[in-house]
Parts: sequence; C-alpha cells; structure tokens
Amino acid sequence: MKELLIILVSSAIVNNVVLSQFLGLCPFLGVSKSVETAAGMGGAVVFVITIASFITGATYQFILHPAGFEYLQTIVFILVIAALVQFVEMFLKKVMPLYNALGVYLPLITTNCAVLGVSLNCVTKGYNILEGVVYGFSTAVGFTIAIVIMAGIREKIEYNDISESFQGTPIVLLTAA
Repeated sequence: MKELLIILVSSAIVNNVVLSQFLGLCPFLGVSKSVETAAGMGGAVVFVITIASFITGATYQFILHPAGFEYLQTIVFILVIAALVQFVEMFLKKVMPLYNALGVYLPLITTNCAVLGVSLNCVTKGYNILEGVVYGFSTAVGFTIAIVIMAGIREKIEYNDISESFQGTPIVLLTAA
C-alpha cells in the first residue's frame, strides 16, 4: 500500500508527465486556452490513460513477455491505444450524453504521446498490472493538474490588463537574459 501511495504522489506531482518528462505537450498547449476545455481534455485523458495502462500492462505481462515478443511492445501498444480510443469514442457516442463534452478531445488523445509514454514507462519500471494502473491514473491526474493550471494562467493573462512594459519583446528580453 505504501508503494502505491509513493507511485501515486510521485507520478502526479514530482515526476509530472508534462512538466518534467515533456510528454503530451501538443494537447497541453493546444487545449489549454480555457479552463473548461482543459478540464474536459484532462477528464478524457484520465479515462483513456487509466484503461490503456491496464490493457497494455495485461497484454505485455500475459502475451508479449511469455511469448518472447518484447521487441514488439511499441507497435502493439500503439495499436491497442488507437483501438481503445476509437472504441471509447464509439461507446460514448452511442451510450452517453458525455460524448458531446469529450467528443472533440477523444481523437486528440490518440496522438497524445503521454498515453504511449505511460505504457512504456510501466514496462520499463517493471510495474505489475495494479501498479501500472495506479501509475497511469496518477500520471493522467498530473496531466490534468498541469493543463488546468496552464489554462488558468492563460485565461488570467488574456482577460487582465498587462502594463505596456511587460507586453511583447521587452519581457522576452528580460526573461532570456
């Protein structure tokens, strides 16, 4: 239990997938214009990464590793993640009204390298399926925390008056030095 708590805190806060590993930057920068869209993307990422961690962990542990096909893990994980995202998109579209909120973000998750990175990190770190799911969930929560904070900062900057000395080139020159 202590080990799961350490995985939870370290992957969500200390080793944040966006802020320290620089994975998932494309949707992080593209969707972080408003807190509402950032939270929607974060929720979709939490759902997909958690399920992907379970499925890829089970695939690796019960199929790839026993058969000696570890070298195929990247290709298999990409196929599993793409199929999972498509399945989740079809399921939500058919069954839940939640699809309208997440519909735009689900295709973006397929190209989110953080999903593949989490699956590969689980294998690299030697996590069992439970540890992998906890790692995936907490990594996705860390992604959500980072994207919502970034969206809040971007909204604050957009809607507040910034003095002329801090606009444009002068601030870039000050921070670059």
